[in-house]
Amino acid sequence: MLITEDLLLHYKRCPRRAFLDIYNDPNSKDRDQDFLLKLRQDSLAHRQSILALTTVQRPYYPSRDWQAGANATLELMQQGVEQITKGVLMLSLSDDLAVPSFNSLSYNHGNDLPLVTSGSPIAVTLVAYPDLLTKHPGKSDFGDWIYVPTTIKLGRRPKPEYQIVAALQAQLLAATQGVWSETAQLILRNQDSYSVKLERWVPQMQTVLKNCIETLLASPAPEVFISRHRCSLCHWYSDCYAQAQAQQHLSLLPGVTPSRYQDLQMLNLTTPESLANASPAQLETVFDGELTTQLIRQAQAVVQNRAILKTDSPTSGALTIPSALVELYFDIEAEPERHLDYLLGVLVVEREAERERFYPFLAEQPFEEAAIWQQFLELVARYPDAPIFHYSDYEVDTVKRLAKLYETPRSSVKSLLSRFVDVHQCVMGTVTFPVESYSLKHLAHWLGFEWRDAGASGAQCVWWYDQWLRTGDRTLLEAILRYNEDDCRATYRLKTWLCEFLQAAATNCN
Repeated sequence: MLITEDLLLHYKRCPRRAFLDIYNDPNSKDRDQDFLLKLRQDSLAHRQSILALTTVQRPYYPSRDWQAGANATLELMQQGVEQITKGVLMLSLSDDLAVPSFNSLSYNHGNDLPLVTSGSPIAVTLVAYPDLLTKHPGKSDFGDWIYVPTTIKLGRRPKPEYQIVAALQAQLLAATQGVWSETAQLILRNQDSYSVKLERWVPQMQTVLKNCIETLLASPAPEVFISRHRCSLCHWYSDCYAQAQAQQHLSLLPGVTPSRYQDLQMLNLTTPESLANASPAQLETVFDGELTTQLIRQAQAVVQNRAILKTDSPTSGALTIPSALVELYFDIEAEPERHLDYLLGVLVVEREAERERFYPFLAEQPFEEAAIWQQFLELVARYPDAPIFHYSDYEVDTVKRLAKLYETPRSSVKSLLSRFVDVHQCVMGTVTFPVESYSLKHLAHWLGFEWRDAGASGAQCVWWYDQWLRTGDRTLLEAILRYNEDDCRATYRLKTWLCEFLQAAATNCN
């Protein structure tokens, strides 16, 4: 069995993904999303920009021939090459070989962490491929020098999985050169350099590696758990989601986190039906009263497929959602890598005139952001009394950013922000929906609203805009405009439904 640093990173994020990567039919993977391809392109460009700053040598070997790569890398290290890129570090494990132990930065082949049990029919080989191996003064099996590994990542912070990979590289490097380096390096976004504390992360890596091997040697696959943020870009998402749906898995309920799921399992509450029928007293042995009510009500909404009022006083919720003769619905499309908000879309709804008009303020080139900001300000100034509805807090944060960047008077910004109404907050404070997520898309779908382009998303728009800048294909811009307008109209639909629902509830109470 081959365990690469990528597989270990995936295991750290999701044990099930690592298992499926080993055993599932690769032809059943989902197609890589365009946004994921863009992330890979951005990551490669970042890595190349860092490597361009120094002189490096590269070992040559057939693609993914790890043994040849390890041999070629070893030759360069023995020669004392100053910097090596695309090197391979490799260690085969057996009954009589443990991962070299980490003890006060000394190197030995201790038996503190045996990774393959006696009699195991499967051989395990570890492979790492640091972006850089840099020569430093010291004593190693090679002579008066040692190497230090460096990993280049596009992330903004040194995530635990990055540091675990760096620790694996340091471990395999110690096995190769006969001595530990005192640190391993991470280079992050903006060329920020970070030193990994090996005394902390090597033991953690060894534990994760041991658990990973045990998981991969066991059967069946780890239990499915759907986490929208983590799972959305995974190539096994469709496989896992289908299983979760078939099992009516509790991870499909909003509010059920991995730790809460474990607590619910201990209470023998493993389906939406069992949770919906549970007594508050049963859950309050583990959760506080507010969370207990939230979880039970969410399960009831899904089981009964109906929206449930959260409060006994519906009029209080209705009063927080203004209605006016003219209302504005606002949505933004952004390109995070460029720190650019390139589309400010506004749907103007004039009730008395029964008229709706969509205004897309689009920066076809990044330098036009200032111009579309001014155009947006001019439009909203035409309707000084109109509330501005949006979904989530991104629009508020963006208005503050653009106002500061382009020196908009504080008084104007304060007046503008006072008109903003977050429909997401309105939803979360008043109604429990029978949905898997409280994203705008899930809520609008439940209301029967459909986006014109199937599969369109904010992430897809990031890729579309990047491709527009590269190719000049205007059909990409048109797709972005449709998506943004549909977001505005979905917010309009949701706000209208919410007001009607709360009004009906208030009438029934009276």
